[in-house]
Amino acid sequence: MPQSNRHPNYDTLNLIGYGLSKFDKDFVRAYGFQTKIAFYEFMVQIGVAGTVGTVKNRQDLFDGMVEGTKRKGWWQKGATYKHRMDYIDSLFGMMDVAQFVEIVKLSVAECIDDVSAAQEIISASPLQRTRFKQMQETGYEAECYFMKNYHQLKEFCSASIEDARLYGDGYDFQVTQGKTNYLAEVKGLVMTTGSIRLTKNEFMKAKEYTNLYAIIVVSNLRDVPRMSLIFDPANALKFKMYSTKTEQIYYSSAEQKWA
Repeated sequence: MPQSNRHPNYDTLNLIGYGLSKFDKDFVRAYGFQTKIAFYEFMVQIGVAGTVGTVKNRQDLFDGMVEGTKRKGWWQKGATYKHRMDYIDSLFGMMDVAQFVEIVKLSVAECIDDVSAAQEIISASPLQRTRFKQMQETGYEAECYFMKNYHQLKEFCSASIEDARLYGDGYDFQVTQGKTNYLAEVKGLVMTTGSIRLTKNEFMKAKEYTNLYAIIVVSNLRDVPRMSLIFDPANALKFKMYSTKTEQIYYSSAEQKWA
């Protein structure tokens, strides 16, 4: 597998940079520190970063992109970090500073080898833990990127989009270009190479709609994402069928009268 030049705590540092850019000193205070330098030094002390500059500079990468920030930051890096900002914003943009700090503490705890020390850092509620888990899902990250950038595909340059993920009907979005409705299924890959999987429902939908069904593979999520668009994927790509058996476990209460 190709080696990455990314910092080993890349995702955590991005959350910190976003928080510093959006909330500035309020973020540091909500974390439990009176000054930024004290916060930076703590991150170095617990091993999230090797130097104070690593933490400090992360804010510069997000300044100018996060809504409401006045600092321009390192605008030259915008193309590299814009999709990271969009992704974090889609998950946590509606949170206040206290809620967002809970998310950051969850991420920081994953960077620490000392289990007891990590547990002391975590103060997040069960709901915040669930939201944090969603951040770690490659599929959701790819879908977020597609929603923000589908206009970059020449086939969808003037299209509108409707979210269909809630319905679980074999596609993620309906993309309307002119009078034509396309069904779009998004798949994510961390690297630039790899295979994708379709569920039976997705594959049958692709067979049914042929050229009106499209797969969008968002690859290179580790760095700068790229989109590949494939119409009629059931015929355009080579798929091999696999079958697995899963056991479904459920719990049933005793029969009783309910109010």
